[in-house]
Amino acid sequence: MWGRNGSFFRFCNLYFRGQQAEARQQQAIADGDEAIDNAWNYVVFVAFVVISALIPIRKRLCRRSSNSKSKQDYVFGAGHISTLAMMLSIARGTLGVISVLGYPSEFFYRGSALWESLYGVVTAYPIVCFVFIPVYFNLGITSVYQYLELRFNSRIVRCLASGTYILRTLLSLGVTIYTPTVALNTIIGVPYWASLLCITVISIFFNALGGLKAAVAADVIQSLSMTAMLVAILIYCTVTVGGVDKIWTISSENDRFAFFNFAADLHLRVTTTSAWLGELFNSLSLLGCQQNFVQRYLSMPTLRQIRRTLLLNIPIVILLFSLPWLVGMAIYAIYWHCDPLKASVIEKMDQILPYFIVDRFARVPGVWGIFVGTLFNGALTLNISNINSLATVTWEDFLSLIPGWRKKSERHQLTVIKLVGTCYAVIIMGVGFIVGLLSGVIESSMLIISATSGPLLGVFILAMFVPFANWKGAAMGMIASHLSILWIVIGRLIDASVSDELLDTSIEGCYADLMMAEKNSSSDGLLAIALEEGVNVVDASDLLTRIYSISYMYYGVFGTVLTVLSGMVISLATWSSQDEYNMKMLHPAVRWLYARCPFNGKHFGSFEVSTSLSVPPNETVSK
Repeated sequence: MWGRNGSFFRFCNLYFRGQQAEARQQQAIADGDEAIDNAWNYVVFVAFVVISALIPIRKRLCRRSSNSKSKQDYVFGAGHISTLAMMLSIARGTLGVISVLGYPSEFFYRGSALWESLYGVVTAYPIVCFVFIPVYFNLGITSVYQYLELRFNSRIVRCLASGTYILRTLLSLGVTIYTPTVALNTIIGVPYWASLLCITVISIFFNALGGLKAAVAADVIQSLSMTAMLVAILIYCTVTVGGVDKIWTISSENDRFAFFNFAADLHLRVTTTSAWLGELFNSLSLLGCQQNFVQRYLSMPTLRQIRRTLLLNIPIVILLFSLPWLVGMAIYAIYWHCDPLKASVIEKMDQILPYFIVDRFARVPGVWGIFVGTLFNGALTLNISNINSLATVTWEDFLSLIPGWRKKSERHQLTVIKLVGTCYAVIIMGVGFIVGLLSGVIESSMLIISATSGPLLGVFILAMFVPFANWKGAAMGMIASHLSILWIVIGRLIDASVSDELLDTSIEGCYADLMMAEKNSSSDGLLAIALEEGVNVVDASDLLTRIYSISYMYYGVFGTVLTVLSGMVISLATWSSQDEYNMKMLHPAVRWLYARCPFNGKHFGSFEVSTSLSVPPNETVSK
């Protein structure tokens, strides 16, 4: 009975085989359910991207042969864009894909200090509204950098500014379109190259059939979908944690709030002062001196409508800017006792939001499909919108100089602009591949992009507010500022003593199997702490180290000041009668003050400004 062939043994054998069969059956059922859930997510993802891409160009597809699009319609939307749509499109620039993934992780691991950069964004809007727009509006320009040529009578200054914008935008878009590929690869398993290629193909198709009006429509869809997604995450976290007050208490008790820090130390990563000043100068350069935003302003029919749109946009900007931070606060309330990064569940800080979606909604059909679709569509719409502006600037500031091209028909010009946009889409895809292949390129690119804000803003300040500024001072000021800031950026990247410290996190609430990962990485953690302690001690005698360790939030401020000061000095030293210009190029307030100045129309030092010179908008002198 108890032998190998006994009934008891046979009973046990059959029992365990039955248990294994039942386990396999349950696993098969679970795999089947997971496959069904994934199928729903794939369907939702594809449907979301296709519908959001086709809606803005549906009219163009339906009337392809009967209504050919003009160059004016492609560039400015022919004045048929509603005020609300334009508001959402302009505000969309403050809520990119990088901010959606970056701000929640910033709050989780570094606190709320960078949240105060909102002060700079809000301050920039009325300044752009009443300082920059009145100068541009009555000139009838297509490219904002055409204004610099009219003011300085120089193609050199115009090309320097246009080249700065093109380089910054290409780098920024390369990082932008690479960002959602990380989520696509992590959650769905789509190869990086497939995501980049898909974004590029759709961008080219959109660029050929769309134009500014389609880009604005895509921005509206993206703004609404991304806002809905973030609000849904906030509602879920609030219900899960137990209320808004609970979320606030958890963040407060764990030192996540760092508001109103007015420390004067330039080497602190972010303070209230650096956040406000740095973002103010960066936003002025972005909103007031960059083609894709000015192109939207000038598409509106009246100056009053532009001002109303910008001022009414401030509450929308506050909401869209703050939503990712509130999401970061809510996610921290979920994981404050079990940090996925410290527990080695994720590899990078920016993966905290995708991990939350997978962790909490993996079994809810379509949720992560909408999330990934929103990120994908966000990168896509930004790419499309900026390709339109890049192609316009390239035509107006470079290609139109080719003999005979300016006299071509409008249809021929539009074809060239679309071909240029296609070339830029391919270049941006190449930058995206480089970002994926090289380590640390994202941070390097963001630093270089922020470093270009100062020279661009500085040359526009020289043009609008310094009557004696000439093309030599403007050009040399931009070059000096570019080289100086680039030197600091490279030194910061090379110097190993410059680093950012993360706030403390806990894994006390993690599962037992995750605790083993912390034990295995304890030595690495001690090494990181030791390195951070060594990093925070800056040798006062090492001047270069102190320069390199200056917060990158001040790069835009230093670049602007350096451009203006060096431009003024060089202009005073090199002014000649050939540098006279039309006083209408100055800001109206500066013209008013200059008309009442005792030196009006007379020599002052080595320069003379005359109001008698008239430079027609289409007849500029090139140097």
